[in-house]
Amino acid sequence: MTSENVNPIPNILTSLRLLLGIVMFLLMAVSGDAVPLISVMPDMIFGLQRWAFALFVIAASTDFLDGYLARRLNAVSKWGSILDPIADKILVCGTILGLFAMHKGDPIFVLPGAIILFREFAVSSLRESVAGRGISLPVTLLSKWKTTLQMVALGALLLTESWAAFKLTDLMPLWYDPFFVGAYIALWLAAVISVWTGAAYFIGTKHQL
Repeated sequence: MTSENVNPIPNILTSLRLLLGIVMFLLMAVSGDAVPLISVMPDMIFGLQRWAFALFVIAASTDFLDGYLARRLNAVSKWGSILDPIADKILVCGTILGLFAMHKGDPIFVLPGAIILFREFAVSSLRESVAGRGISLPVTLLSKWKTTLQMVALGALLLTESWAAFKLTDLMPLWYDPFFVGAYIALWLAAVISVWTGAAYFIGTKHQL
């Protein structure tokens, strides 16, 4: 087995995104009192939410940065192409599950969130099933835009769930509802595109069989 002699920085950023996605989810789950045997004082919850949002922003930023550096430094690698979609899925799925844990009351974003989760699991299973059969499933441009839209929508929803943690309840009391509605619409749009791109992968695979 030969190792790829490329600049490791893009892959390091991708690995960082994967790690941050896991840590961010744990912070969100703990702040939502969804981790058995672990509870925090009420005054610590806001701190956990602020850290979770900060980690999400950093992790989401690496999604653009690692690809840009890989192209700029001519450091595109097979390992990076494998790790990148995994890190994206960890971040997206971790944020959705974390929002489920944090949201109190009626979580109206359960349906679009579930659609996105089902799509990610289905496409991952498809890739695993056709591995080694000579079937190519390259990431499409629309799928990349889908991931970007997911990041924006989920980041905005995470901010609304942390509205009080950032003291936005006092600074921008009238902004919460329109901000949440915009984020919710963006999440639904991301869910629709997720279904569209997922169906395209399955149709493309069927044609190659």
